[in-house]
Amino acid sequence: MATLILPGEWIKNWEKSGKHEFVQLCKELTEKTDHGNETKDIQAALYEVCSQVVQGNLKIDLVSAVLGEMMELRDDLPSILADVFCILDLETGALEEKNKRDHYTHLVGACLSFVPEAILKERLDPETLESLGLIKQAHQFNQKIVKIKTKLFYKQQKFNLLREENEGYAKLITELGQDLSGNITSNLVLESIKSLIGCFNLDPNRVLDIILEVYESRSEQDEFFLSLIKSYMCEPITLCHILGFKFKFYQEPNEETPKSLYHIAAALLNHKLIELEDLYVHLMPVDATIVEEHKREISEAKQIARKLVTVVLPSEKSEDKEKEKEKEEEKNEKPPDNQKLGLLEALLRIGDWHHAQSIMDQMPSFYATSHKAIALALCQLVHLTMEPLYRRAGVPKGAKGCALQPLQNKRAPQPTESFEDLRKNTFSMLCYLGPHLSHDPILFAKIVRLGKSFMKEYQTDSRPEVKDKMEILLSCFLSIADQVLLPSLSLMECNACMSEELWGLFKLFPYQHRYRLYGQWKNETYSGHPLLVKVKAQTVERARYIMKRLTKENIKQSGRQIGKLSHSNPTILFDYMLSQIQWYDNLIVPVVDSLKYLTSLNYDVLAYCIIEALANPEKEKMKHDDTTLSLWLQSLASLCGAVFRKYPIELAGLLQYVTNQLKAGKSFDLLILKEVVQKMAGIEITDEMTSEQLEAMTGGEQLKAEGGYFGQIRNTKKSSQRLKDALLDHELALPLCLLMAQQRNGVVFLEGGEKHLKLVGHLYDQCHDTLVQFGGFLASNLSTEDYIKRVPSIDVLCNQFHTPHDAAFFLSRPMYAHQILSKYEELKKAEKGNRQQQKVTKYVAACEQVMTPVHEAVMSLHPARVWDDLRPQFYATFWSLTMYDLAVPHAAYEREVNKLKAQIKAIEENSEIPLNKKKKEKERCTALQEKLQEEEKKQMEHVQRVLHRLKLEKDSWLLTKSTKNETITKFLQLCLFPRCIFSSIDAVYCARFVELVHQQKTPNFCTLLCYDRVFSAIIYTVASCTENESHRYGRFLCCMLETVTRWHSNRAVYEKECANYPGFLTIFRATGFDGGNKADQLDYENFRHVVHKWHYMLTKASVHCLETGDYTHIRNILIVLTKILPCYPKVLNLGQALEARVHKICLEEKDKRPDLYALAMGYSGRLKSQKVHMVPENEFHHKDQPARSATPSSQQNGPGSAGKPAANTSKTEEGGFEDGDRVKDKSQGTTKPVNKANSTAAKVTTSNGNGALNSTKAVKDDKEKSGKEKKEKKEKTPGSTPETKAENRREKQRDERAGKEERLLREGKEKTPKADREKVKLDEKSGKDDKAKAGNGEPVEPARDAVKESKNKEKGDRNAAIATLKSPNPRSDSAESERDHKRRKLDSHSSPSHSSSVKDSSNELKDPATKHINFNSVARSKSREREVEKKDTESVQGRSKEKKEEKERKERKRDHAVNDREASQESKRRKDENGTNSSKNSQSTSPSCDSPLTPEKEKTKRSKSSSKEKAESAKAERTSSGGKKESRHDKSEKKEKRDSAGGKEEKKHHKSSDKHR
Repeated sequence: MATLILPGEWIKNWEKSGKHEFVQLCKELTEKTDHGNETKDIQAALYEVCSQVVQGNLKIDLVSAVLGEMMELRDDLPSILADVFCILDLETGALEEKNKRDHYTHLVGACLSFVPEAILKERLDPETLESLGLIKQAHQFNQKIVKIKTKLFYKQQKFNLLREENEGYAKLITELGQDLSGNITSNLVLESIKSLIGCFNLDPNRVLDIILEVYESRSEQDEFFLSLIKSYMCEPITLCHILGFKFKFYQEPNEETPKSLYHIAAALLNHKLIELEDLYVHLMPVDATIVEEHKREISEAKQIARKLVTVVLPSEKSEDKEKEKEKEEEKNEKPPDNQKLGLLEALLRIGDWHHAQSIMDQMPSFYATSHKAIALALCQLVHLTMEPLYRRAGVPKGAKGCALQPLQNKRAPQPTESFEDLRKNTFSMLCYLGPHLSHDPILFAKIVRLGKSFMKEYQTDSRPEVKDKMEILLSCFLSIADQVLLPSLSLMECNACMSEELWGLFKLFPYQHRYRLYGQWKNETYSGHPLLVKVKAQTVERARYIMKRLTKENIKQSGRQIGKLSHSNPTILFDYMLSQIQWYDNLIVPVVDSLKYLTSLNYDVLAYCIIEALANPEKEKMKHDDTTLSLWLQSLASLCGAVFRKYPIELAGLLQYVTNQLKAGKSFDLLILKEVVQKMAGIEITDEMTSEQLEAMTGGEQLKAEGGYFGQIRNTKKSSQRLKDALLDHELALPLCLLMAQQRNGVVFLEGGEKHLKLVGHLYDQCHDTLVQFGGFLASNLSTEDYIKRVPSIDVLCNQFHTPHDAAFFLSRPMYAHQILSKYEELKKAEKGNRQQQKVTKYVAACEQVMTPVHEAVMSLHPARVWDDLRPQFYATFWSLTMYDLAVPHAAYEREVNKLKAQIKAIEENSEIPLNKKKKEKERCTALQEKLQEEEKKQMEHVQRVLHRLKLEKDSWLLTKSTKNETITKFLQLCLFPRCIFSSIDAVYCARFVELVHQQKTPNFCTLLCYDRVFSAIIYTVASCTENESHRYGRFLCCMLETVTRWHSNRAVYEKECANYPGFLTIFRATGFDGGNKADQLDYENFRHVVHKWHYMLTKASVHCLETGDYTHIRNILIVLTKILPCYPKVLNLGQALEARVHKICLEEKDKRPDLYALAMGYSGRLKSQKVHMVPENEFHHKDQPARSATPSSQQNGPGSAGKPAANTSKTEEGGFEDGDRVKDKSQGTTKPVNKANSTAAKVTTSNGNGALNSTKAVKDDKEKSGKEKKEKKEKTPGSTPETKAENRREKQRDERAGKEERLLREGKEKTPKADREKVKLDEKSGKDDKAKAGNGEPVEPARDAVKESKNKEKGDRNAAIATLKSPNPRSDSAESERDHKRRKLDSHSSPSHSSSVKDSSNELKDPATKHINFNSVARSKSREREVEKKDTESVQGRSKEKKEEKERKERKRDHAVNDREASQESKRRKDENGTNSSKNSQSTSPSCDSPLTPEKEKTKRSKSSSKEKAESAKAERTSSGGKKESRHDKSEKKEKRDSAGGKEEKKHHKSSDKHR
């Protein structure tokens, strides 16, 4: 109790100063007025002084005197002091120290004079009173107290009850029931009641009961009876008891509590005459029963839902019916009313929201409002509360509405005047109402309209001081929409008007808010309320019923049913429909058509449901084999395209979903974007375009729409506009482009780590195709300003956004076209001149202005050394132009115009079409026709301007800083290859561009070399393509081949288009008679040889790919071959080779890989149909017959023998080539010096999928080969061991025997042996012709432009002679790095300047003519070979070498000895195992009929090839470094060396060929 502590000095100096200070303190405390706190302070001070006395610190008489003086300060001080004594009595009574108790007793005794005895008797214990002498005996005192209490509280006073004497009660009822309309007040009536109670001795409680009874019957007299009861009442608890007894009377079964009783209880509560807590305990049922009932309702609802979605067997149905009957019988005995709900309704009716809220809080959520009467009562209260605000802000224009009378109850919630007021009570009322707002659609509409009004104010009012309040209100409205509006809509009976009204509010929310609301509605709302659980089950059942019967024939009827069902529960309906579509994709068309009866809100919900289905984490987006996308995803994507095109649904959510997926590195969902763009904008992406469609795609927009796509695209204007608006409004156009461009590589390197290669390729293609399609959409639909504003410059795209160059130019290309066109128009307006020349000049000027910044920008895309070969202007020109700029598709325009004319004619002839429709159709067709013709004219003018511009630019395109070969390499690597696989139209463009550059007579551009590099090495490019890229690459090759075929087929065409063009320039090297260089062109026949060589190289590459066994290689080459079928194969034996290989694939893949089997079968069938167009080789190009006296050496392995798995495909053929070459070498060796630079054909191949090795390196390779082979011949024989020689002889004999057996077997099997014999004769004849040609010094080698060179070089060139070409030998992969090292060494030395490889290639391609070798000629020439070999050996041994050379030769000798020994042993073992199998392989008659080399043979070959390369490198280096400064005498000595080396080379090849056979 003590909170005040007296200072110790006061106690010590009590008599001097302490007493005075204490009294002064008490005076101050009594003067304070602190709402009762001053009493506590005085008590504390008195308690502190008295406790000091009890403890013996102060004398009793001194303190009692002070206390006596203080009694005058306040009247109630004796009572306060008595309270202090009471506390100390309790404290000291519990103490064991007797002296303290004595001190206390003496103190109280000393204070008896000023503290009344009565107060002390009241406060102190009887024992203390007895010790003070105030009472005699404590025991007697206690007995007396008990008797008094019993008399006061427990003895009943006898009153007159109703049954005893009722006259008084009759008068009472009469008094209460009188007319109250006059001046009668409750006070007058109360006086009468008091008189009656006194007169008739009435029971007051019974009187109160009768007052309540009369009030119940006259409940409209609230004011009178409430004031009467308020005046009459003594205690609220008594009134509660009486009301409780009344309620209890109605708690029996089949009893109904009257509403009047609820009303008076509510009125008494509202006027605070009773407390809710006191009355609540008298009401039934108890809260626990209510909770149980609510749970039972939910479980019953879920059980009903389960029954609706499960199949019930007949036996189970009968049992269920019996259970239902039992339940109905139980329900017949009606339970008593829920009195709590009755009271709640009454409270709501009079507007007592406070007490009503308290009752609802005691019950489960929405339990109370699930009863319609309560829901309606609460709705009415909300109506009244929000009426003023609704009249001000919610009433639509033109609507009148009916005014509501406000409640008379002053304690009811205050009406709202502003949106801020809604937060006080209205929002909480709505939250208690929940889904049961469905009972009052009018209130539903009012709330929605208020929401719309608020949203308009929210969007327009930007004041910072109200921003926070607005945000809070927005969140409140969103909560109301989530908890009240949407659940209520679910319980409404298909009210389409409410759905549209709600959309009026929802469309003002951003889609993120809307989708969150839909998600809550779909996934959470239906689970919490029994009614909603039932509704969900019924909706699913109904949806199932409709979907089972939905067909194309009954779309209208089913669509109406779907619409009706969707007005209330769209999320449940669409969820079921989408699940069905994912299983059955044939439902897509009827479902889309049946959705036309939906409301706007339902369309928006459908968009959300589609996105949710797409993002379902439980669904796998790949099939179980992990190689293709799941069917459900494909079905949903197809549905997206159809639905979003046909109906006005907002696209932002779907586009953002795809964007987010791309950000997360997932490209599966690009399928959706692809479908949406295709359906909405009419832009198809397919690599299966026909040539007519492709031709149409090179025209203008109208021609593309009419003839460029498979489906006739109509009425896409509105849908494409919607798509464009969605992309621009949400700033998604550029992000989507950039993400797709980046994701292409992400698919391979990030996303595709663990995925199947086939799937990775498919995803890459999908990503790329969608990028092309989407970019095409933006280019054709965005305005110039929009496009330029959004797409950054090319250097920013590539360097900052890391966009691949092909994609960056693809996005920038329309921008350049727009800018050039607008600048051109601007210049035309500035100077008004209509002459064509002026227009062209202005166009060129416009191009320069627009493209100059681009030329500067592209410099940063590649290293500086790139621009030594290509000018940035050429690079930018290539990437910025399209097929539209290069050529006008006149045939396509004519074709489409003719179609329209035919349509007009058909319309006129059709009599069934009504006249007005006929007229409209004719007008449409005529308008289209005019548009097409106008478009064609416009394109013609444009193409003329572009070609003129190119003509002016071409001279500065290519520099002469490096070789033509380097230039072509860069052109292929940076321009041609990346773009030709970008799209089908780009593939055609690349081929046309090459042709155009040739036709423009571009300086420093070697057309032959370009074509040669494209055709000669397609293996790596094909292997690195995806499936769709293979289609495009095949189309590119086909277009290139078309051009070549056109030149090949007609001499006149060749003479006109190629003969005098710099692209076909070669260098004629004389034998020294005229003393100078003479530029010359490749003649027609040599060109035909080149073309044959290209065809052969294509065959070789195709066979290689087909024999790898790799899925990607086989698939891609089959696709490419199918694409180039119109132009290849044209030669019969090459076609037969391919046919055999493809047939083998068909047999192998039939049961393994069905897709490869299907591709191979398709190609095989088409190839057979092309056979009639194939020609024999001698008709394809003129073949020279080899001389009969020639002594060819044995065959060596064919192309690719140096380490490529399937490159032994034509041993016989290639061996034949080399035999012929050697004969020519010998015949020429007696008359002319041999130029090392021309001793072998340049092998043009690619080191990777993008670029080709430059031809300078190829020529150096040839030098290396020739030097290597000669050196090996010199080293081999003297270095051979006797064992090796003996082994070689035995091997040769076995091979001859095996060859004879094979020949006999083949002659028995071959169908055309005669043709073979004729070919052998032709081979011999061609050998003679070759000799003659070589002797006459015909031009054999193409070169770069004639450049002034030093005199020494000219001398070397004049004295150089042309050696015929050998078949190219593909280089070993294992020796690649070593060769590169040697080649770098060679680059430091001077080399012959005119070393282009194209002419070499042309001579090289004469070789396949000598395919079928008469093996008898080999036997006939053996004796002569031995003689030549002997001479060569003596010659080699007679020459001295440098020490370094000697050391290298010994190393080579050891390597070759080991290799030969291993090869011969391996060959022997193979023959022992397989009989004559090896010899059969070596004598196959086509480049494609052999089995692949065994790994052992490949290993042997690689080791030999590697050692050859080392020798070749050293020899070539020596040759190159000294070549230019040799005198004629030195050259004649070297001629002798070469002659002697020739025989050695033949001998060596003879041996190696035998072994590998």
